[in-house]
Amino acid sequence: QVQLVESGGGLVQPGGSLTLSCVASINVFSICEVGWYRQAPGKERELVARISSGGTTDYVDFFEGRFTISRDNAKKTVYLQMNSLKPEDTAVYYCNVRRVQNGYDYWGQGTQVTVSS
Repeated sequence: QVQLVESGGGLVQPGGSLTLSCVASINVFSICEVGWYRQAPGKERELVARISSGGTTDYVDFFEGRFTISRDNAKKTVYLQMNSLKPEDTAVYYCNVRRVQNGYDYWGQGTQVTVSS
């Protein structure tokens, strides 16, 4: 059974930084696309950023320049570096690992990020 375990969330003041990590147990991590999504209270889950198996990154415009996604295939880990955090960034952040060709689509349990003074 594939497991994704996120960590790194917490309470941070506006303007602060956090780095989220997600470790995946899937053996074929290196050929999967991985992404970070978030869901704020009362809102739908939305894409933040994703990174292809080849390392190509794709950001939703609102996050580009503040957030950076990266991956370490040897560690089967995807990261999300978040800078200049704003109160509206408060949400549960989820990682996703997928490979359409194989029907893989896995989600972590989420990690809470709260931006507040």
